[in-house]
Amino acid sequence: MKVAAQRRYGGPEVITIQERPTPVPGDDEVLVQVHASTVTLADCAFRKADPFIVRLFAGLFRPKIDVLGDDIAGVVAAVGPKVTQFSVGDRVHGSAGANLGGMAEYACLKEAGAMVKAPPGQDLVPLGGLSYAYLTAMPFIRDEGKVKPGDRVLINGAGSSIGAVAIQLARYFGAEVTAVASARHETLARALGADHFIDRHAEDFTRRRDSFDVIFDAVGKSSHARSAAALKQGGIYLTTVPSWGIFWLMLTGGQRGGKRGKLATTGLRPELDKRGDLEILNALLEQGAVRPVTDRTFPLARIAEAHRYVETETKAGDVVVVMPVAEAPLRLAGHAADIAG
Repeated sequence: MKVAAQRRYGGPEVITIQERPTPVPGDDEVLVQVHASTVTLADCAFRKADPFIVRLFAGLFRPKIDVLGDDIAGVVAAVGPKVTQFSVGDRVHGSAGANLGGMAEYACLKEAGAMVKAPPGQDLVPLGGLSYAYLTAMPFIRDEGKVKPGDRVLINGAGSSIGAVAIQLARYFGAEVTAVASARHETLARALGADHFIDRHAEDFTRRRDSFDVIFDAVGKSSHARSAAALKQGGIYLTTVPSWGIFWLMLTGGQRGGKRGKLATTGLRPELDKRGDLEILNALLEQGAVRPVTDRTFPLARIAEAHRYVETETKAGDVVVVMPVAEAPLRLAGHAADIAG
């Protein structure tokens, strides 16, 4: 099988297409023929070990895990003898887990892992970019922000993959949503449910004093110190990106002046919790409350180009990498341009 692998840290060119043996599922494992995965800024950070703190998890001198890719969507190709919940031919999507490995033609996942059957009629390729963003956004919006009807929620980085899902979830939970992104993303943000839009190049959202119950920084471009003035008393600043500032805040009580801040390690949640949230995602997809947003698709052979594009930080939603089995021409119902009209 073909995989996208790296033997050292560095630029996109360190990722090459290699041939590896197709894995054989263990007793409690499912072998998935992957149709699509995704490239995220987190993948880019792990690829180049920047910030340096990544090396504490990924390997000090060289990558411990040489095949990236968290999201997968595909078709079950084989199952272990103890597997009862999946059968050959099932269409599935989810997270490859802590060991990653989704950027390959085949991947083995535990039956009890963060994987569920795809909703009927849902294209697999857009799902290959959705799980990572959703499994990040949902715990922040629902569990950390405790977003409820009437809350005023600001999403910084609303054009990102996580931000696009966060807008939809905050709206679903009844919030009044303000999206912050580049002006080119305004039409999309409003189509996803944003009530208000701030062009980040024209206005600094932190100058809106005492305005928001929750600020969710989906791209880690602000900080609690800068954003606190825009929070109401008792409000919370949430970030996806680790920094010494947020670590220090959390170690010293988690708040300043009655305004809280938190980093949540959503990727480290128990697999069963993630699986439960994927079942909720399926229901939201069937209701039309959440839609995949795909910016561009790249074939596996152009994985380095996909990384370069993600690092421009201009995308809207997901950048999906399509495996050879699914490279036939297709139309993505969730393409950003389609949603934006």
